[in-house]
Amino acid sequence: MNTDLILKYFPELTDTQTRQFTAMAGLYQDWNQKINVVSRKDVDELYLRHILHSLGIAKVISFLPGSRVLDVGTGGGFPGIPLAVLFPETQFTLVDSIGKKIRVVKEVIDGLGLNNVNAVHSRVEELQGSFDFIVSRAVAAMPSFVRWVDGRIRQKSVHPLKNGILYLKGGDLTEELQGFSKAHIYPLSEYFKEDFFDTKVVVHLPL
Repeated sequence: MNTDLILKYFPELTDTQTRQFTAMAGLYQDWNQKINVVSRKDVDELYLRHILHSLGIAKVISFLPGSRVLDVGTGGGFPGIPLAVLFPETQFTLVDSIGKKIRVVKEVIDGLGLNNVNAVHSRVEELQGSFDFIVSRAVAAMPSFVRWVDGRIRQKSVHPLKNGILYLKGGDLTEELQGFSKAHIYPLSEYFKEDFFDTKVVVHLPL
């Protein structure tokens, strides 16, 4: 495993960012042996299935310095940790209701030396504060997810995209998005050439 795949699509990485993306492989392999947060199969394809997939959001938006992003149901730290490496001046809060997953996330954050990330063991409904964007990787159907994060989005938008949800999803979303006429779908196959991304999208739902 190496970072060639990341550099292929994000050639402007600094030396620090390249080091951090390189270090992710060892950290996740090490921690995954103790606490299984990434499937055994996927850990061998970490850069494709987890890191680059997470960075699909960065093809849709560049988070501005000082903005705040919440990653709901972060699991092993995706998409939050790769995005935090790419946007070091943006503040990220990673939340998950499963304590052992947040333990791994905290260890990875420390191992990468990230100081723009806060990992919280909590249900999102119990979290305080408001955010410019809420990101996630398909932890629930959109109607449920929107209910969970109600009231967490800042009213004032400072990005070209309106504040709201940026959701990494796959498959046919016609039925799931029926009630969300403002949702916009960005196919990741337009940005990444690997077959893995043929059915993967980012859904932007302004709130």
